[in-house]
Amino acid sequence: MKSYHDKQKGFGIIYDDIFFVNGARTAFGKLCGSLAPVSPTDLAIFASRAAIEKSGIKPEDVDQVMAANIGQSSYDAYFMPRHVGLYAGIPQGVPAVMLQRICGSGFETITAGADQITLGKADVAMCAGAENMSLAPTVSYGNRMGYALGRIEFRDFLWEALNDTAAVPMGCTAENVASRLKISRQDADVFGKLSIDRAIAAIERGYLKDEIVPLNSTVFEAEGLKPRKVNLPRKVVNFITDENIRASSLEDMGKLSTTFQKDGVQTAANSSGIVDGGAAAIIARKSFLDTRGLKPLSRVVASATSALDPSVMGLGPVPAIRLLLEMTGLKIDDIGLIEINEAFAAQFIGCERELGLNRDICNVNGGAIAYGHPLAATGLRLSLTLSREMNLRGVKYGIASACIGGGQGNAILFENTNL
Repeated sequence: MKSYHDKQKGFGIIYDDIFFVNGARTAFGKLCGSLAPVSPTDLAIFASRAAIEKSGIKPEDVDQVMAANIGQSSYDAYFMPRHVGLYAGIPQGVPAVMLQRICGSGFETITAGADQITLGKADVAMCAGAENMSLAPTVSYGNRMGYALGRIEFRDFLWEALNDTAAVPMGCTAENVASRLKISRQDADVFGKLSIDRAIAAIERGYLKDEIVPLNSTVFEAEGLKPRKVNLPRKVVNFITDENIRASSLEDMGKLSTTFQKDGVQTAANSSGIVDGGAAAIIARKSFLDTRGLKPLSRVVASATSALDPSVMGLGPVPAIRLLLEMTGLKIDDIGLIEINEAFAAQFIGCERELGLNRDICNVNGGAIAYGHPLAATGLRLSLTLSREMNLRGVKYGIASACIGGGQGNAILFENTNL
């Protein structure tokens, strides 16, 4: 283990013998779609149970539960990490913690779990993240203290969450990146269509079946606890399809008005979709895997987190990935596959240009413009997709990364040890 900290470059760590065993996710439901009534806790339970099963371990093998949820959107949201662990069958004596680094929170569950293993506080960690953006509430802060005459105020919490009050709204940060790097509307639309086309191709060849757990109405039970009843809409049976994905043409995309800035580049078609969904993964120490004869998908080599000007937050992966490469002595040409969350087309293109990336090895199965971006689940989805694809292609190294609201970025380097 070797750690690194620099207030300009960022903070990182190289791990010893920690592995990404396997994972699972739900299909992602479009805004107010099939998953709209399902709490993020239940979405994470679905994914966590599947991740445990796919990893070939038992719930009692888990030593730590790391969970993430950004927009608390259920009445029992305070208990989310604990309830995920309990209803995933993990023993009552195993603690759970909530993590929040906005769009990078899914990655944070992995790095925090790896930190716990490194510190000797665990052999196995379960990492989970879920978001139900459809259930984001309409809020009125201060109602407990009463209202001045005529000053009753309610706001859409989801809409407000997209505005960094210290800088500019999230979409405007993408426009700032576009302006700085001279990214055109055509550039953004071409990339947006590529993301959608790649996702459709992944569906058509059945690629996603191995990572998506089917969802149905059910009851989660745990010994000594009240049952959790999960009701999907009546017509939803065996939910396995990402609802946000739909085919589009450059001509149709070009007809849309820009969303954040007049004469800008970002539209609804080349920005990440607002969706509901959950994801989970198991990470473990090598010695544990050896005793069980388990074969992991990849090794968690190193992680890095950096920060930058909030007004161009979309470039956050740039310093984080640069730090990963510096710490490990690798060059960008050594990386065979890359996943960078597509918050916005201009944001991805900005990172692509700054890092000198080869688009042919980036987001090869599509990204958040197609699938959507359920904030706390995204980093786990990217890590799972990347690790699976590295094995399919025989690639040694891969990096998964995301920009983060407020001006941050985080990244994880994975190694395929199955070559």
